[in-house]
Amino acid sequence: VQLQASGGGLVQAGGSLRLSCEPSGRTFRSHAMGWFRQAPGKEREFVASMRWNGPATFYADFAKDRFAISRDINKNLLYLQMNDLKPEDTAVYYCAVSGTYFQGSRYDNDWQYDYWGQGTLVTVSS
Repeated sequence: VQLQASGGGLVQAGGSLRLSCEPSGRTFRSHAMGWFRQAPGKEREFVASMRWNGPATFYADFAKDRFAISRDINKNLLYLQMNDLKPEDTAVYYCAVSGTYFQGSRYDNDWQYDYWGQGTLVTVSS
């Protein structure tokens, strides 16, 4: 399984970005898909998750009013729409996929994921 994340960049505070993640190497049905981030000098933290075939979504408290996780099954893409970005959102963002089917939790721990993308850098200037 390979995950290719893209869409990061430099944006001013208050702006928006949409991250994309293209998983390949197997067919995904009810697997958990997640986004995590790691800011400089900090531990990796959960951002959002969902089951590939929907519909439930889960968010970290900082993300639930500004970010939206979604997927396009036809295009085989996972997205993270980020609005009203703040300087504290600056981080490398990673997409991840579980190796087993979604089993009813929030999937907000990185140990619940088996496959990780290379990360895409988001920098928010003040």
